[in-house]
Amino acid sequence: LGCIFFFFIFAAKFGVMESVAKFLYSYPFIFILIAFGLGWGFMPFVLRVAHVRHLEVKPNKRTSHNGDVPNIGGIDIFVSFLLSCMVFEYDRMLEAQFVLVGVFVMLMVGFVDDMVVIKPLHKILGELLAGFMLIVMAGCRLQSLHGLFGIDLMSPYLSIPISFFVLIAMTNAINLIDGVDGLASGLGIIYSLFFGIYFSLAGQGDLAVMAFCLVGSLAVFFIYNVFGNRHHKIFMGDSGSLTLGYMVTFFTFEFCNMNAGVASRPGFVLPEYLHCEAAPGVLICMMCIPVFDTLRVMLTRIRKGASPFAADRNHLHHLLLGLGLKHIQVTMIILAFTLLGVGIGLFGRQMSWWWLVMLMFAVFCIAVWVLWRVIDRKNRMSDDKC
Repeated sequence: LGCIFFFFIFAAKFGVMESVAKFLYSYPFIFILIAFGLGWGFMPFVLRVAHVRHLEVKPNKRTSHNGDVPNIGGIDIFVSFLLSCMVFEYDRMLEAQFVLVGVFVMLMVGFVDDMVVIKPLHKILGELLAGFMLIVMAGCRLQSLHGLFGIDLMSPYLSIPISFFVLIAMTNAINLIDGVDGLASGLGIIYSLFFGIYFSLAGQGDLAVMAFCLVGSLAVFFIYNVFGNRHHKIFMGDSGSLTLGYMVTFFTFEFCNMNAGVASRPGFVLPEYLHCEAAPGVLICMMCIPVFDTLRVMLTRIRKGASPFAADRNHLHHLLLGLGLKHIQVTMIILAFTLLGVGIGLFGRQMSWWWLVMLMFAVFCIAVWVLWRVIDRKNRMSDDKC
């Protein structure tokens, strides 16, 4: 990391950085490799600090790992993401300073929760503070309902509270599905790749760079989390899942606003072939697992008379684990279903977004129904053997 730092100082002094940055902006996907390299170099340090300072999570009734495992993977994701963005995006990052402050606040909220388990109310307050940086200070919020209830452009009095609700819901939904190795980071890679490619095609280089940097940062964590041995395994923790949820929400706002014709860049015109009439529906199809599964679990808890925020083992990944599948198998199944959701979203991008969401919801319900039938059959076979 020190060699990389001095290289960039040397490059900046002799005017090399500007030409390098111009080249990289022509091929923004290269930022995946830059972020990956920074994250790969920084991860051993994170693991060493975690073991020395005992920043680890112990096995409990809701986990399936053995031994104490570091749970500060979010630190590596944040550092490699931030450094890779700042190297060539320094001037543009000044414009996004409040967005980055919000990322840091969300990281700290998750980190503190990983260490001392703060009360849900205090956690929500921290998330609201991060949201304030994004929605109010940076002015990045949902500005259109895309025709839902006959509403297109919204006034700030409606736009701001809805944006806060989406931010809190999305960050906590991604946090809740972070239950098996590689799941949250794998989903984050798919989401970020989608946004990076879309923003790149739309000519929004700075947003594309941020999305691709996040892909590289998550890829490092995915490898350590899924394939790491006893001494190299690491969990994302709330610091990582909340940070990931925050960035996905930021990209979501930008994507929806572009397709509503209210992009934050003056004079920006979205190419016609990239326009998605059902922009919110496309995103809900892509994020079907955290959205629909969280809704399903909460409704199930309410029906049983429990708090919708109570912890249990009823999430989709828990059900798949109950079939005897390994973590990597569960992750690959859910990621494959997510790619199916991306395909459905892109196929129906010119539909009414409400009907597109209903279509994806029907597909999700059918998949869950099939899963329950498989689970029931397995339970009956077990009873017969007994």
